[in-house]
Amino acid sequence: MASISRLQADHYIIPLPQVLEDSMHGAMENFEVITARVTDADGAEGVGYTYTCGVNGGAIADILTREMAPRVAGRDADLIEAIWKDLWWACHYGGRGGPTVMALSALDMALWDLKARRANMPLWRLLGGYDPRVPCYMGGVDLHLSPAELVEQTHRNLEAGHRHIKIKCGRNALREDVARMSAMREAFGPDMPLMTDANMKFTVDGAIRAARAFREFDLTWFEEPIPPDDPAGHARILSEGGVPLATGENLRTLWEFKTLFDSKGISYPEPDVTGCGGVTGFMKIAALAEAHHLPVTSHGAHDVTVHLLAAAPNRSYLEMHSFGLNDYIETPLTVVEGHVTAPETPGHGVAFDWDKLEACRA
Repeated sequence: MASISRLQADHYIIPLPQVLEDSMHGAMENFEVITARVTDADGAEGVGYTYTCGVNGGAIADILTREMAPRVAGRDADLIEAIWKDLWWACHYGGRGGPTVMALSALDMALWDLKARRANMPLWRLLGGYDPRVPCYMGGVDLHLSPAELVEQTHRNLEAGHRHIKIKCGRNALREDVARMSAMREAFGPDMPLMTDANMKFTVDGAIRAARAFREFDLTWFEEPIPPDDPAGHARILSEGGVPLATGENLRTLWEFKTLFDSKGISYPEPDVTGCGGVTGFMKIAALAEAHHLPVTSHGAHDVTVHLLAAAPNRSYLEMHSFGLNDYIETPLTVVEGHVTAPETPGHGVAFDWDKLEACRA
C-alpha cells in the first residue's frame, strides 16, 4: 500500500510571450497554472496540473488545499478509482463542474503519475499502450492576425515540424473568416489538414451559415461553433452545415459527453485532461467515443495528453496548445513531421522547473 502523506497545491500566473486573442475570451496576456503534488509515505511524488485562461485559478487551488487534501490523507494512492468517486460525491452538491472538477483533474493526474513512477513505467504503457508516435496539430490563438500574418505564422509552424494546422474563426464578418481560410489554402494547397475553431462564437443558424461557407476549404473539422450545452444545436449544425464538428474542451464529465454522443452532433470528441476528470475521466471518454465509432482528439496539456492518445486506439490528433509550458519544464515535446512521441521515462515525464515557476507564484 502506498498511502498518501501529503497533497500540496500551488498557483502560478504565467505571462504569455505575446498577447493572444480568440472570439470569446478576448485578449489574453497570461494564463494560470495550478499544480497538485502528491507525496506517499515512501517519499515518492506524483505531479498533476490544470490551467485557466487567467481567471478562477485561486478557487481551484483552494479546493485542492481546503477540501481535497484532508480527504485523501492516508488513502491508498493506488486506488485511484475509489479516490475519484469519493471526491466526486463529496464535492458534488457544491460544484459538479468548473473549479471542482478541474481540481479533481489535477489531483487525478498526479495520482496516475505517482502510480506509473512506482511501477517504473511510462504512463502510456501503464494505460495499456497502443502507439507512442501520435499525430499532432498546432492550435493557434490567432484571431487578431491578418491573412498575411496568418500565413507567415504557419510558415514558422511548418518549419518547427508541424504538418497539421488549426486557425481561429469568429471575426465580426464571415467574409473575414473566409478570406483567412482562402489565404491558407492558396499558400499551402488543398492537402494540408486544416481545422478552424470558433470558441463558441456563433448561434446555431450562424454556425450553419459559416459551415456552408467553409465547405470549399475541405476542413478536417469546425471546432466549438456554439457553446457545448446544446446537443440538438450541434446535431443541426453537423447535418445541415456539412462540415465535421469537434467539441468538448468545455465539457466536464463523462455524462456530458454521452449526451452529446447520443445527439449525433459530434465528429471529433475533444476532452481536456485538465478539466474532464483527469486521466481517469479522459480515458473513459476515449473508450466511450470508440464505442460510438468516433476518433478522439484533445485540448491542452499536450505534454501529458500525448500519453493518453498513445494508449487510445481511436486517437486522431493531439493538440499542441498555444498555452505551452515549454519554458517551465525540463524536456518539452519535439515535433517531427507532424508527430510527437510519448516518452519512455516513468510517469508522464513532465518535470517542472520549480525555481523558475516560483517567480510566477500568484
